[in-house]
Amino acid sequence: MNPHLQFDFKVDKEKNTIDVQREFAADLDLVWDAWTKPELLDLWWAPKPYQTRTKSMDFRKGGFWLYAMLSPENIAHWCRSDFKQIAQKSSFSGLDAFCDENGIVNTEFPRSLWNVNFRVAQAETTAVSIIIKYNSLADLEKIIELGFKEGFTMALENLDQYLAARFKLRGELRLDNTARVCTYLNFPGNTEEAFKFYRSVFKTEFSGKGIQHFGDLPADADHPPIADVIKKMVLHVELPITGNHVLMGTDAPKEMGFTLVQGNNMHICIEPPTRDEATRLFNELSEGGNITMPLKDMFFGSYFGEFSDKYGINWMINFQTKK
Repeated sequence: MNPHLQFDFKVDKEKNTIDVQREFAADLDLVWDAWTKPELLDLWWAPKPYQTRTKSMDFRKGGFWLYAMLSPENIAHWCRSDFKQIAQKSSFSGLDAFCDENGIVNTEFPRSLWNVNFRVAQAETTAVSIIIKYNSLADLEKIIELGFKEGFTMALENLDQYLAARFKLRGELRLDNTARVCTYLNFPGNTEEAFKFYRSVFKTEFSGKGIQHFGDLPADADHPPIADVIKKMVLHVELPITGNHVLMGTDAPKEMGFTLVQGNNMHICIEPPTRDEATRLFNELSEGGNITMPLKDMFFGSYFGEFSDKYGINWMINFQTKK
């Protein structure tokens, strides 16, 4: 956890509530998605060594999220959250409970009402306020005894790790703002095999330290350890090919909640020399298309956006703002 970001955890036994105030080094859009999209929740919601696996999610008022927390022994502990109110990119509330795999609530355990609010704290930082209310003091004390604070704190640290890890090495390899065009490739777990093949064809060498895996990230006392299933996956690799063109790649496997199909597995990545040129290219190329990530300053040190143009071609615009 970044020591410069706010983190407060308070228990109020008079109101039977838990109050968590937490900041994340990412913009509002990214943090909102991480809390409301099942493929992203599956990456961080459970405290390690547990893993979250979503069975179904209907994120709307009256809908619910049904998921399992899997132990290292692959034992499933089923949970559901029933959504009561949703204000897009602002707040949501819902009732949380343990249940069976069909979503039938286990009444032996306390059910809690969650109110989660989001706001922009400052540039590249989003504050999340979580108020969790229990029916009685006995219910509150029971959940605290079960280690809720420790487990939820670990889950929030997982989210920090998710938000930071994928872009760490990319920023390290980009030392200046010389204009270049790259192709960004996503693979379902075989990035290393593919890039070794491309290296043999183009007879070039990988940039920087070569193929970097999630397990190569240095140990960080502020973050939980990387899960074993992710350690061998490729975090980032860059290979110059021909005509000063660069191939970039990463693993986006189904184990991490991603679904790759022909069409979303490749982007043309433009890295212009100036911020103004990045804005111009983004606005003109995306006209009539579908913007999937608006162009803005990102927590990983880039002025960055993604879209599909009106012909269905995927683009990334990336201007490196931090060195």
